[in-house]
Amino acid sequence: MSNKKIHIIGSTGSGKSYLARMLSSQYKIPYFELDNVMWNDQVEFGGKNSPEIRDQLLEEILMGEQWIVEGVYYKWVARSFEEADVIIYLDHKRFQRAIRIISRFVKQRTGLERSNYKQTFKGLIEMLKWNHRFDKTNKIKIFEMLAAHKQKLIVCNSNKVLLKDPSRELIV
Repeated sequence: MSNKKIHIIGSTGSGKSYLARMLSSQYKIPYFELDNVMWNDQVEFGGKNSPEIRDQLLEEILMGEQWIVEGVYYKWVARSFEEADVIIYLDHKRFQRAIRIISRFVKQRTGLERSNYKQTFKGLIEMLKWNHRFDKTNKIKIFEMLAAHKQKLIVCNSNKVLLKDPSRELIV
């Protein structure tokens, strides 16, 4: 595989973590969740790392020879976009994302899946509200930022397309 540095971005519930895990397994490239860079897992939504710590953690990842990073963040990850060989934007419908957000909440609250932060009902409601606004706000800003990287951008509404053929290169 020629692409050794992959950045996956999309809304909450778009399948970024799933795709990162699958590509990591398929190509033997380590993956990193940007939630673990942004958030301190000790408290719900209030435990952000300082910008200095966050930026240092991201820099340590980017110094690696190979990596897959995934997350919804775009304001502070410009260097990751620059360093990436390929950027994958997962563009799923709002309703599909909402179902995934609710499903993840249930799995994490019941202990079937690990969580990067404490899951609360209030947090679920905030996440669903954020998801509802995403396409009219964040998505537009993300695409403005990614315009400089359009030659290495893949916009995809199905993870399965990217995972079907293990020998297929992730090249537009």
